[in-house]
Amino acid sequence: MGKKEKLLERAKTSAKNYKFNDLIKLAECHGFELKRQKGSHVIMFHPGKSIFMNFQDRKGEAKPYQVKQLLEAIEEHNL
Repeated sequence: MGKKEKLLERAKTSAKNYKFNDLIKLAECHGFELKRQKGSHVIMFHPGKSIFMNFQDRKGEAKPYQVKQLLEAIEEHNL
């Protein structure tokens, strides 16, 4: 199992205890690119699908609903 699969599996099983840096890595593994960052907000963009995602760092942890939004986008757009 590769890095991408491990990050994806961990996100599916534990959205509440997911590290913010892992969320960014997971998004990048699925084709998202950093668009901009202002404070704790990171805007990611998928150029092939024109999808924007907003992630917020909360003391090193990702917000569970944002992890779920990314998982839904990955599933919906077959990324």
